[in-house]
Amino acid sequence: MPAIGKRIWAIAEGYIPSASHGPAPELTSHEAACLLNCAEAPAQVELTVYFTDRDPAGPYRVEVPARRTLHLRMNDLADPEPIPRDTPYACVIRADRPIVVQHTRLDSRQAENALMTTIAYAEG
Repeated sequence: MPAIGKRIWAIAEGYIPSASHGPAPELTSHEAACLLNCAEAPAQVELTVYFTDRDPAGPYRVEVPARRTLHLRMNDLADPEPIPRDTPYACVIRADRPIVVQHTRLDSRQAENALMTTIAYAEG
């Protein structure tokens, strides 16, 4: 299968609630960047996180193996620093080969959970 996707993606709206309702880790409030690499080689991916009132954080680096998907919970990013909870942010994702990015949020601050997902913005 030929490589599909783009090399630069943006998630313009991010927010990780600090509160959750339900058992962890399944119902922990979180955001995820779902990265799909259809290529025959691994994709090296860098994420830079932007905020309204401070300098960006990152780059965060991950590898998506060839012909695989990686569901990267933004809550789990720690190096170079965790993404702060209850703080609006945005994210730019750059890969060394075309990938597809989907953004998902689980908000479980109340018993009636909310789940949202969308394809990220692809540049080019």
